[in-house]
Amino acid sequence: MKLIHRLGYYGLGLFFGIVILIFFLGGKKASCDYSPNARVLKNIKTKKRTFSDSSLRSFEKNNLDTNIVSIILDKGDVDFDRSLTQKDPCNIYYISGEEENKLIELEIENCDSLATIKTASIKKSE
Repeated sequence: MKLIHRLGYYGLGLFFGIVILIFFLGGKKASCDYSPNARVLKNIKTKKRTFSDSSLRSFEKNNLDTNIVSIILDKGDVDFDRSLTQKDPCNIYYISGEEENKLIELEIENCDSLATIKTASIKKSE
């Protein structure tokens, strides 16, 4: 069999395989959260969230809605260098994200069933 025929069969099989995957997985909410950053953000998003007094004051002072935390948890980055990932009983993560031309940094205490936003600092984005 010639090489061009092999490539043609391979391409045809690849095309039908992709179509079948799109058909079966298209309506499902499947996600591939394999990186440490994505796993931490997904873990925090699934838990009940509470806000400390200092974080609420910071949001109020900067005229921001607390729903911006959900946006940061979707698009944000975890700073593992500053985070305390082996702390008992709750890990502490520093997450930053940009929204409305402001860099927002959150300190989140991640416990078994509760995620508490401890502090929120807002900086102007450059």
